[in-house]
Amino acid sequence: MKAQKEYKIGNLKLKNPFLLAPMHEINDIAFRSLCKKAGAGLVYTGLLSPLSKENLKNKLKDKPAIQIFANNKKGIKQFIKKYDKQVSLWDFNLGCPSNRAEKSGIGAFNSNTKEIEEILKEMHSSTKKPITIKLRKSEQTEKIIKISEKYCSAICIHPRTKEQGYSGEPDINFAEKMKKNSKIPVIYSGDVNEKNAKELVKTFDFIMIGRQAIGNPNIFARLTKNKEILHSFKAYLKLAKKYKLDFTQIKFQAMNFTKGKENARKMRRKLIYAKRIEEIIKVYEKI
Repeated sequence: MKAQKEYKIGNLKLKNPFLLAPMHEINDIAFRSLCKKAGAGLVYTGLLSPLSKENLKNKLKDKPAIQIFANNKKGIKQFIKKYDKQVSLWDFNLGCPSNRAEKSGIGAFNSNTKEIEEILKEMHSSTKKPITIKLRKSEQTEKIIKISEKYCSAICIHPRTKEQGYSGEPDINFAEKMKKNSKIPVIYSGDVNEKNAKELVKTFDFIMIGRQAIGNPNIFARLTKNKEILHSFKAYLKLAKKYKLDFTQIKFQAMNFTKGKENARKMRRKLIYAKRIEEIIKVYEKI
């Protein structure tokens, strides 16, 4: 009998190599929980600042991977100490093209390797949990990977430049080169879908699924052949109520869950004017 492959990031064991990518605003606790039930091997939060005054304890009951963004090590040790028991691993986001990250100054990090190392060193000294780093394609990527190997259990590579954002084709050859030269596991991110995920996992250690999972947590059920099919807004709403998410977030996700439905445009038009959860439920009941 063929031995089952073991999936590990540092000391963290995972059931499979298919991960929910960190997505700001999308990855609330209800959505993460749904993806995990559908079969995701690991789920990430969106961007979180170590300087945030918000109490996150009730939002981390699912024990996710936390992604932080920072342009210096200020507050990192205290932040990790506060939430370490509720976290599966810690991720440092580098070069995210979002406006939020841009305003924080992260965009300049691709050339500031000294600052990157100081942050990773601070993270490494503050926890025994695995640390990952998410990178984009740049002239400094290889140098940053070598620094990361001293402090991280894995690296995630999205092979588009910061300037590309999410447009154009990801440079898969660049990602493969980074994988070949890396001494630690490599997580691939960039236009991963149901058709190419199982092919990509033959080259990379883990695969990160982002936009294809929005409104579609069941992508993990299909990839892992999980019989518990959970692709429904009803399942999300049940969890959203359990975790007491606000109406604005529930409405936002209701819009996302229309993706792929025949009457999606009509549903979204009605959802725009919804002011109560009961109105959202009525829209979905008419499917």
